[in-house]
Amino acid sequence: MIATDWNLGTVLWAMLVFFFWFILIWMFIGVFADIFRRNDIGGGAKAGWVILIVFVPFLGILIYLIARPKMTEQDRERMEGYAEAQRRASGYSPAEEIAKAQALKDSGAISEEEFAEMKRRALA
Repeated sequence: MIATDWNLGTVLWAMLVFFFWFILIWMFIGVFADIFRRNDIGGGAKAGWVILIVFVPFLGILIYLIARPKMTEQDRERMEGYAEAQRRASGYSPAEEIAKAQALKDSGAISEEEFAEMKRRALA
């Protein structure tokens, strides 16, 4: 049986090593999922990225995160869908927002331009 003296330094070093392994695995899974989620990357390119991140994990992940498109049309559609679902869940109604803005305009609290801007944002 091997006896190991666990002092504060070895415990901290073990925690640090565990943390970096955990982060590397987490990044690998995240990038792997992102590669297969995207529709703008072809099959050969997906295979190339997977081979790169499997054989050279840290460097491959770093290169992928630098080289990939930042925002695609697919990402925009997904974000708009999430925003719309959030509005519906919170009870947001564009008609109510426009009615509130109309009341503010009628009372003189806001100008016609501010009302038009509020109406445009409510309908967006």
